Amino acid sequence: MSSATPSSPPRLPRLPRLPLAGVLRVNRPSDIWYKPALSVVASVGPVNLPLVALGRLDLAMYTMAGSLCALYAHHRPYAARARALAWVVLAMLGGTAVALVTASLTTDAVVLVAVGALLAAVQKTLCDATRVGPPGHLILTFISSASLFAPQTLGQVPGHLALTAGAGVWAWIVAMAPGLVRPHGPERRATAHALNAAAAHAQTRGSGEDAARTRAAAVAAVHGAWQSLLSTGARSAPRRALERLVVRAEVAVAAPAGTDPELLRALARGLRGSGPVPRPDDLAGTADDILGVEAELAFGQRPLLRRLGPLGPIALRTALGCALAGYASLALGVGRPYWALVTAASLYQANVTLTWSRGVQRVVGNLVGVLVFAALVPLAHLGEAVLVLCVLACAFGAEALISRNYWLGSLCVTPMALLITEFARTQEPGRLITDRVVDTLVGALVGFAAAVAVTNRRAGDSVEHALRAVERAREHAARVLALDHPGPGALESARRDLAATLVDLRVTVDTASGEWWQRALPEDRVMPVEHVAHRTLAATVRRQGLHSLEGAQA
Repeated sequence: MSSATPSSPPRLPRLPRLPLAGVLRVNRPSDIWYKPALSVVASVGPVNLPLVALGRLDLAMYTMAGSLCALYAHHRPYAARARALAWVVLAMLGGTAVALVTASLTTDAVVLVAVGALLAAVQKTLCDATRVGPPGHLILTFISSASLFAPQTLGQVPGHLALTAGAGVWAWIVAMAPGLVRPHGPERRATAHALNAAAAHAQTRGSGEDAARTRAAAVAAVHGAWQSLLSTGARSAPRRALERLVVRAEVAVAAPAGTDPELLRALARGLRGSGPVPRPDDLAGTADDILGVEAELAFGQRPLLRRLGPLGPIALRTALGCALAGYASLALGVGRPYWALVTAASLYQANVTLTWSRGVQRVVGNLVGVLVFAALVPLAHLGEAVLVLCVLACAFGAEALISRNYWLGSLCVTPMALLITEFARTQEPGRLITDRVVDTLVGALVGFAAAVAVTNRRAGDSVEHALRAVERAREHAARVLALDHPGPGALESARRDLAATLVDLRVTVDTASGEWWQRALPEDRVMPVEHVAHRTLAATVRRQGLHSLEGAQA
């Protein structure tokens, strides 16, 4: 029997408010902001500075395409990072190849904008479906769109792609190099995040206004930690020790009242650096049989084709918005319509409300960024080496600031993009600034209009599907709990499946809540279903013998 309460009569849809307060708020930086920042400098500098010495800085656009791949996958364990980065480099090569071949076959701007819009939609869809993480499709779209408008012949394409491939290989090496010093760094950070999130929930003692929010955040953090650990492959000794700490976080979520939050935070602090993984005495009895089986390596992961299905509206609004933005720029006589196309592509988030927020951040960041460019350009014109150094400084600044707020990152991304246009030849700054401002405004306005016109009217259906998935997973877990002797790994599999569906439900509801032009969401069903599912999840933790740790914590 389903635990869901009967749904109330349908309500009229309401339009979410478009926020302004808080959109530009400066947040805490990411824990690893310096990693992509340093990686992009180490990836771009050694490749582009030799081009200065050779007098061929005009080729830097092609090496930049490969070098910027170093921005990806810093949150993934190194085994998973190696695979993800290889696919990113291949995606960059594929998009660049399509763009360069198209540019060599036609100079018709109408055709070039159409191809750029289609590429942007494909890149957005694939990056969202594969969950590659920041910076998502934006770098791929920036490079392919710019390449469409680079003068090109078919004979030059293989050489230019070879430069991109070579720089991409170097970017892969740069991104993987920290693994030589701290091979389990990403898993340690994911485990520490789970412990800290569990501590925040334990501090509520499982009651009060914040309990539901902290519990959902803790379940998501624990789910993310398991995904990180299970993507590493072989269960090495450090991974087994980290698994025990994730189990400790799960216990805290299941029994917050009996958990010492400061102990969890101390364990999280112990994961800093590369020292031994903390192993408290009360974790010594946590045997491998409660940590799951290797068959669970892909839990919570849906096949790629199933993840592509719900992204249809996002792909359509990206293609339409980018095309219309590019054509609007052409109609205004702007020389670089791909800037408007990229601006539109950068806006599209999970729903219209988030897209609006990103649009405000993009416009503010770009408008202030052109002032930064105006201040930098006299220095950059002192020589090609200085120009490359200015680009490196902007690239570092962008990655250092973007996790605090997107508009802060744009302060550096904008001058960097403008300086890159000068790799081929020195240009008149006033014209560059004017084009960039116009394209930013055009891209933001037209792009947001496309988001409003092409909304995800199936968001409500997605919530219904997610609710049913949670109910099925909860009922399956309850049946396994009722067995005297579940099969090997059965309870662990049920527990992880239930946790994954709960995380997916919360993400789906949050996404649908910010979408326009849809029927009212079944909000009166979501909370009861979540509540019962979390109780079942806690029961599975206790059934696995983890309750012995609860007594030790109390």
